[in-house]
Amino acid sequence: MKNYHLTKNAHSDWQLKRENAERASINFEGLNKSEAVRQSAAYLSDSGSSLKIHKGNGQFQEERTYPRSADPTKSKG
Repeated sequence: MKNYHLTKNAHSDWQLKRENAERASINFEGLNKSEAVRQSAAYLSDSGSSLKIHKGNGQFQEERTYPRSADPTKSKG
């Protein structure tokens, strides 16, 4: 499973970056966080990837798996 992080860059824009990559896969210039999350989800929708979403200050906030059926922690409850 590929791991991606949605973080703010030095210019205060959101970016989607594959873990351990030097450059961002996508830069979301001028978009707010919710729109960046939505576009990241669309980008990762069929790829079997994990999206780690960070707060504006860089702290980890939550993790989502795409597609949802690939979530390894899925429970029956």
